[in-house]
Amino acid sequence: MLRFLFRQRLRKQQTAGETPQEPVARLTESVKHNVSMIKELLGSPNDLIIREFRIGPHKHLCSLISIDGLINADLLDEEVLRVLLTGRWLENHTAPAEGSALLDLLHKEILSVNSIDRVDSLDQTMLSILSGLAALLVDGSSDALLICSQRWQERPVEEPQTEALIRGPRDGFTENLRTNTALVRRRLRDPHLRYLSFRIGRRSRKEVILAYIDGIAHPDLIAEAKRRLETIDMDEAEGSGYIEQWMMDSFLTPFPLIHSTERPDKTASALLQGKVAILVDGSPFTLIMPVTIGTMFQSPEDYYHHWLISSLMRLLRTVSAFLATFLPALYIALVEYHQGMIPSKLAFSIAGSREGVPFPAVVEAMLMEVTLEVLREAGIRLPKPIGQTIGIVGGLVIGEAAVAAGIVSPIMVIVVAITAICSFSLPSYSFAISLRMLRFLIMLAASMFGLYGIVLVYIMINIHIVNLKSFGIPFTAPFAPFFWNDWKDLILRAPVTVLEKRPQLMQTLDKVRMNKKGGSKGQE
Repeated sequence: MLRFLFRQRLRKQQTAGETPQEPVARLTESVKHNVSMIKELLGSPNDLIIREFRIGPHKHLCSLISIDGLINADLLDEEVLRVLLTGRWLENHTAPAEGSALLDLLHKEILSVNSIDRVDSLDQTMLSILSGLAALLVDGSSDALLICSQRWQERPVEEPQTEALIRGPRDGFTENLRTNTALVRRRLRDPHLRYLSFRIGRRSRKEVILAYIDGIAHPDLIAEAKRRLETIDMDEAEGSGYIEQWMMDSFLTPFPLIHSTERPDKTASALLQGKVAILVDGSPFTLIMPVTIGTMFQSPEDYYHHWLISSLMRLLRTVSAFLATFLPALYIALVEYHQGMIPSKLAFSIAGSREGVPFPAVVEAMLMEVTLEVLREAGIRLPKPIGQTIGIVGGLVIGEAAVAAGIVSPIMVIVVAITAICSFSLPSYSFAISLRMLRFLIMLAASMFGLYGIVLVYIMINIHIVNLKSFGIPFTAPFAPFFWNDWKDLILRAPVTVLEKRPQLMQTLDKVRMNKKGGSKGQE
């Protein structure tokens, strides 16, 4: 029922564009009237800067409008105000008597700013002013010159905190959209790299860019990404998380169907595979789509090491994911229901360690897992030096105290510690959280039905994920449907010289990415 209502809402939003829209407000030829309209619509904020002056022998009234804190004041002073007010430009030019001709002269011959646009829309003028541009109005002209003068405080390019590597580049995305697009273009000097700009949010009007490589990405994937971006209708898209949740194929799943990353090299690699990326202004996380379950076990570092080392690391991650999900449940099932499956010496050791523990194994596991999750959350929210201390010392102290008090057994502390370490080895933070959620469900099933409960939940999880899709691509590909060529870069990574083709599941237009024999690259 929820899925049906969600689809109905999307259809209404898609057809909403067919309704008649309000006429676009235009600027007038009166500078004072335009300034009064802008001040009225913006509410005359105290950070609104309006500089009125007159230029030329005809004393045309001009107004330069900007927002304090979003502009490069030095650039406006040196390249705009000083040039116009000193009158030196009159030595080589004759000032026109009409305002529109004067504005055209300023646009094409006088102002030396790198980027200047000419618009006649009041809404576009206000949006540009609120985005850090300066608007120059001239009396007698119904147009405005939008001068690129953006400058605000921003974080420098640093190493990503959530995706640290031993070997690889150290630069990561920032909150500045133009810095992020430059980081991607620095790696992909392909003239077919496309950036499509969208404005998301009725009030925030946040800029969002859809990136893809023309000639590689499938046109249907690009069209679907555009359609979903155009259906977003909210006041403000607070970061990439809102856009990710809106564009997901299903919101009734714990698994991430859109991948987020802070790494430009990972984004560039995804674009070369035929995927699309979404960069959001104000967010250091880029969204990559579509994704499959195999993507969750891959790290950019896999391509910076020898293929044997990378394959071993991927195998370790796969085993770690299995242990992080099923190890506590397996312990509960064996201790509570299937003691005969445990070797005799190990069974005696477990029984001796659990002597005096007043709780069943499932309560033990729940207490320790919940405590671990609380410590993990506290370590994230606290300042970094204190958070690391709380995570390490808190875990040791609480575990030792719980064993000494006889609340939990020592082997349960070992099981929970192994589970936590395994969950930290997964490159995708969102996927690791999904496995942590499923861990509690599997533990409850194991406490009620033993190994049969674990198998039952495992079958249910498989039924769920084989029905998931990410932008039309099955989430379980290339396992199901089966693509043999894509197995070269799945659990094991084949040598680079073997990875001649792009992923088959992406159905890219240009399928060949490497030609070992040399010559021009062909298409199939």
